[in-house]
Amino acid sequence: MDNDLFFSKLKDRYPKKVFKAEKVIKEIKNGSNIFIGTATGEPKHLIDALVNKSEAKDCYIYQILPWTLSKYLNSHEFLLRFLIKAFFISRDIRKAALEGKIDYVPAYLSEIPELFSRKLIDLDVALVQVSPPDKYGYLSLGISVDITKSAVKNAKMVIAQVNPKMPKTWGNSFVHVDEIDYLVPFQEPLIRILPRKPDKVVERIGLYVSRLIEDGATIQIGFGQTPNAVLKFLDGKKDLGVHTQMFSQGFIDLIKKGVITNEKKSLHPGKVITSLCMGSENVYRFVHNNPMIEFHPSEYVNDPYIIAQNEKMISINTALEIDLTGQVCADSIGYSFYSGMGDQIDFIRGAARSKGGFPIIALPSTAMNGKISRIVSHLTEGAGVSNTRGDIHYVVTEYGIAHLYGRDIYQRVLELIQVAHPKFRKELLEKAKKHHYIFPDQIPPSEEDLFYLEKYHFEMLLPNGITVYFRPIRSSDEFGCRNFFYALQEKSIYYRFFQNIKEWPHPRAQKWTNIKYGEEMAIVGVIRKEGYEEVIAIGRYAKETDKQAMIAFIVREDFQGMGITTKMLEILEKIALEYGYERFSASVLEDNRVMIHILKKRYPHIKIVREGGGVLMLYMDLKNY
Repeated sequence: MDNDLFFSKLKDRYPKKVFKAEKVIKEIKNGSNIFIGTATGEPKHLIDALVNKSEAKDCYIYQILPWTLSKYLNSHEFLLRFLIKAFFISRDIRKAALEGKIDYVPAYLSEIPELFSRKLIDLDVALVQVSPPDKYGYLSLGISVDITKSAVKNAKMVIAQVNPKMPKTWGNSFVHVDEIDYLVPFQEPLIRILPRKPDKVVERIGLYVSRLIEDGATIQIGFGQTPNAVLKFLDGKKDLGVHTQMFSQGFIDLIKKGVITNEKKSLHPGKVITSLCMGSENVYRFVHNNPMIEFHPSEYVNDPYIIAQNEKMISINTALEIDLTGQVCADSIGYSFYSGMGDQIDFIRGAARSKGGFPIIALPSTAMNGKISRIVSHLTEGAGVSNTRGDIHYVVTEYGIAHLYGRDIYQRVLELIQVAHPKFRKELLEKAKKHHYIFPDQIPPSEEDLFYLEKYHFEMLLPNGITVYFRPIRSSDEFGCRNFFYALQEKSIYYRFFQNIKEWPHPRAQKWTNIKYGEEMAIVGVIRKEGYEEVIAIGRYAKETDKQAMIAFIVREDFQGMGITTKMLEILEKIALEYGYERFSASVLEDNRVMIHILKKRYPHIKIVREGGGVLMLYMDLKNY
């Protein structure tokens, strides 16, 4: 529609409210506190008029993710008249932030509306963008409801750019024309944000994160390329739900594939709940008048109490660095502010309190093209602690998954070093020893990239309906294997070790979990309880000769007789053949009839030699059975 015609039609309907931007913008006085709508929902036409047509000076501008204003930050005249106070520092204004040209307001998104209502930030003016009014006089805030609705309610003067390009969205997204002081009809394209193609590092992170997400979970994706990359790895999931601050293209792809149905949600079943939308015109067309997608204000969407009402709620956010004890910095690099608090803590704490839910921090292991580690012995001087040690459940890098929740410092160190970049692991271990975080005799972690071990991940549905997940053992499994040992009965221990071992101290435990992969291999069987792993079985082989390896297995009593040993045997056989082994051997007590039966069934041509003392040696040809 032509802007002049559009202006004329709206002027006929609301003659006392409709004006050109250059006229109403002059109503803004010196010293005003000005709010501007968020990100892709910001009113570009009004912003340009504010800068170029108004005479206002000494004004503060409050906004999340400024885009249009970024083009003025090299203007001396602009900086003399306006000071941006950003709730989040985006890429476009980061350089200006580092140069001290803008200010940063650290605040949780869920609490910013209260800052407006309590007049701790006393807004004089709100510049927002809305869809055209319906026949009842209601306008939609469209893709920017977030803190914008609160700004409209609390600002002394509201100027709204009425743009037919702004989608009409469902939910608590509407304001009535009576709440608006001035309407400025002006059609222009919305800001588009096209996702960057994820690199290999980010794709590996996405793969690991996807392993933590179960069918029926409700998910939140934070700002940034890394969390967003997770979505493409969720194709195989079922009945996922969405409760998130920001909605983007990745969610649409999964909705169209039937992965996201929202049917299993315990809060707002059948609905995507969001607050802000960023993407292409395709995304904006999808949310327009779509009853599945509901937009609500940040004080609702980001309220940890509300978030926690979603069962199996999983939040996925990123960070700049994390220390070996689990402290996370997400908004600054040293003394320089780099991003913002945003929605991260709101969702981390909400997901942590959800039944069956948990938060995830996903980040590349290095920065500056691999020159520095993001996993550090201590946070950089000046860095803020965005998330405390107690907030963090999982940390995921391209090298794997670290489980921190409920773990002591020793365990956290091992978990985090394990997912650090290999070239920094030894240094991190030495610093951890210096800080007395771990035992002085701790075996150094492997310095190789173990991503190739991912092909040895398998799962098995047991007759009792429980799924067992099999994977290669990790150095950080020491604690889990210790718990496994002490849960075993004497008979199982005797069958495995030929003696009644009563204790499993650290020196023995760490040797069990630190192995030379390929030459030897250990597979653990784990069950997951609300996302956390519990070891219930271990199978391993150890090198005897270049062509022969000795195997041994142990399964917790309540999981015996379900085929777990047979499955681990199949996995170990597959790996052993890849590494050039041709035979397995096994030392088995003569009265361990179950183990003998399993091996005979798998290898009909098994060779059995009686060793004496009730011990049998079994030899199995891997290529001819």
